[in-house]
Amino acid sequence: MAQQTFHPGRNVFVVNDSPGGPYSAFFDDDGEAGYFYAVDLTADNLILDVLPIYDVRSAPDRLRRASLSIVWSPDGQKCALLINGNPHAVFDFAAQRGYSRAPMPRTFQQKRGIWPSTDHAWSDDAVAWLGIRKSA
Repeated sequence: MAQQTFHPGRNVFVVNDSPGGPYSAFFDDDGEAGYFYAVDLTADNLILDVLPIYDVRSAPDRLRRASLSIVWSPDGQKCALLINGNPHAVFDFAAQRGYSRAPMPRTFQQKRGIWPSTDHAWSDDAVAWLGIRKSA
């Protein structure tokens, strides 16, 4: 598990590779917004999908320190982004699907050969493997 404390809007980059597969995930806050990325390490670090997490201007806790974690399922096929212990985004690599709590529009342009386009609508079922069902 990769874990770090940060302030939204203050440029942070956290990466964590799957323990059981050729995948990786990283979180990036570029000072304006936070995004969560799914990566295939066997395809020259091909970005498979991107999930919006927050826009700094509208983040309710942007002035407070937060805890960020990237956790993986035991089989290395799913990962979740936790902020202050609450799941905000999930990638299911086997299903080629991402889920985000953020109501932001999709900004990542799909390319041929990567995951099908989805609306990234949140589902509590996507985090059942975590054993928690907290709302963010």
